[in-house]
Amino acid sequence: MGRTVDWVIAAGVAAVLLVTGLSREHSPTDLDWLGYVLLVAGGLALAAQRRSPVAVLVATGLCALGYQALGFDVPAVAFLFAVYFAVRAGHRLVAVLASVAVLAALPLALLVSLHDTTQALARARDALEIAWLIAAGAAGEALRQAERRADEAERTREETARRRADEERLHIARELHDSLTHQISVIKVQSEAAVHVARKRGEEVPQALLAIREAGREAARELRATLEALRDDDTSPRPGLAHLPDLVARIRTTGLDATLTIEGAHQNVPVALDRTVYRIVQESLTNITRHAAAATATVRIDHRPDSLVVDVEDDGTANPSAAPVPGVGLLGMRERVTALGGCLRAAPRTGGGFAVHAELPVDRT
Repeated sequence: MGRTVDWVIAAGVAAVLLVTGLSREHSPTDLDWLGYVLLVAGGLALAAQRRSPVAVLVATGLCALGYQALGFDVPAVAFLFAVYFAVRAGHRLVAVLASVAVLAALPLALLVSLHDTTQALARARDALEIAWLIAAGAAGEALRQAERRADEAERTREETARRRADEERLHIARELHDSLTHQISVIKVQSEAAVHVARKRGEEVPQALLAIREAGREAARELRATLEALRDDDTSPRPGLAHLPDLVARIRTTGLDATLTIEGAHQNVPVALDRTVYRIVQESLTNITRHAAAATATVRIDHRPDSLVVDVEDDGTANPSAAPVPGVGLLGMRERVTALGGCLRAAPRTGGGFAVHAELPVDRT
């Protein structure tokens, strides 16, 4: 849209200059064609004012001097537009120097065709008055200041929006703390007490109770990490690839025979990718313990040159003929993978059980 407007302005100014040059009398010469070319060129040069305002300023000034030297008594309208655009773009000093140069050179250019100093000075004043230059520069500066104030207002709105987002994050953190911490603490304390009492009596502690205790501890850690993230606190480590062995070990306490295999090196893995892999494995194993009725599960992490592949499979009761019901966990995994430009496949296996396969690109640069 802006380019179209520039061309419309340039064409309009060129047409005005050409019509004015054709309508005013002057001594015909063999170079009249050059004068008309300079009139049109000075106007059309304005089409490039957004990309090169200084170059347009110089071009229009030279064109004005050229057609005045050839005897065309036409005001330097294109140069006035160029001064306006240059000042608007912030080139105030360049515009002032160019204006002074053109004002000084106009009488000299007119002497080429008039051969009369007094007449040359008078026509130079008519072709380009100082008041016109001041008006063009003032208009350009006024619009530049208005645009600067608009940009500052936009930045202020963005800062306000960020501040409100920060406040909302803190509000969410407080709400999570108030609503979840107490319940998780109760679960954790009760399970710890039950394990302690059972061991004190010499009774065998049920695996389910141990799993509840470990889940309570893990939930407390996860909640604390979430609250720290909401508060933009990056001092504590977030779970990633290095924490997968501990995650698999905790899952084994629930009775699921889970194994972990990591192939290849995992150096310089981006933080977002590191966390996403952990969350995929965590959610997959959680779904297995809750819904799969599986006895075994395998987790395989394959570090390839340009990607990282995650495979989590189980021998549960998933039926290949029945499509999996998309739950919140699968949706969250897919959103994480998609955000990193990867792909996720989660479906029952042909031989029974369920498989999660994720491929995530790794940028090594």
